[in-house]
Amino acid sequence: MPEHLEVRLPDGVRLHVAATGPVDAEVTAILLHGWTLDGRSWHRQLTDLHDRFGERVRVVTYDARGHGRSSCMALRTATLAQLGDDLAAVVDQVVPSGRVVLVGHSMGGMTVMEYAHRHPEHFAGRTAGLVFVSTTAEGHTHTAYGLSPRITRLIRLAETTGAGVLARCGAWRPPHALLRALRPSIRWMLFGDRCDPADIRLVTSAVAHASLRSIGGFRASIGAQHRLDTLAALGRLPAAALVGDRDRLTPPPCAESIAAALPTTELTVCPGAGHMLMMERPDDVNAAVAGVLHQVLTGTDAGTSGQRVGTSG
Repeated sequence: MPEHLEVRLPDGVRLHVAATGPVDAEVTAILLHGWTLDGRSWHRQLTDLHDRFGERVRVVTYDARGHGRSSCMALRTATLAQLGDDLAAVVDQVVPSGRVVLVGHSMGGMTVMEYAHRHPEHFAGRTAGLVFVSTTAEGHTHTAYGLSPRITRLIRLAETTGAGVLARCGAWRPPHALLRALRPSIRWMLFGDRCDPADIRLVTSAVAHASLRSIGGFRASIGAQHRLDTLAALGRLPAAALVGDRDRLTPPPCAESIAAALPTTELTVCPGAGHMLMMERPDDVNAAVAGVLHQVLTGTDAGTSGQRVGTSG
């Protein structure tokens, strides 16, 4: 059973943290969820990592500020920069020593990049490997929702306007009746050709636990971030990046630019999959995380980047 912890941040925000495995494990994997989600999105990875590595790897997940069981925050702190600072605090308080592998989905991957950008010495001293899942280092540069440029501009305008309204709604949560009505839209936006109904329910539950301030407040920062230069400066860390070829939010060019900036990255493109690869293609995500952990545990040098095709179902 996971150990439940609380990290208190300087501005009073409390982060809910779950950890499995011994504190003195050889490596700790920290799994960071995406925007409007929470730590439960990694449940298939938690089981696999325990089965593969046992006591050698400690696994930590946490709910970002304003998400899940973590507390809400002031609107001015709903930024990726703050999330990067929060990650540094989690590393200090929850993993005080040893090597760390950072695994980030969507906003979680952007959080990892922001941590590297804002705390380069701290990052370099602790981080031994990286896994980027359905994320980007270029804001909304490549986000077209799979639609025409004209429709994309209209959607982005509506989304930006709506985000500004939601950001001012504080700690309120989305009404359950509204989320039930939006399930078809959530399914279209986040998943590819096929999805398990249980995954839709889990995602909807996560959105229901995100504050309206976090749903709206982080939008501007997510759209504006550009961190390819940060990735290019990271050297030869073992790394992997995965993307679904049906991802409407962070399509393949997002992962391709990450792999180009960080040459040690092994790139995996999953046919027919959307944005929720941890659920849609757990075997591919599990293999990528395990591969980076294996390199860290064995001291294997990171090779040059390569691309492989993920499973189709």
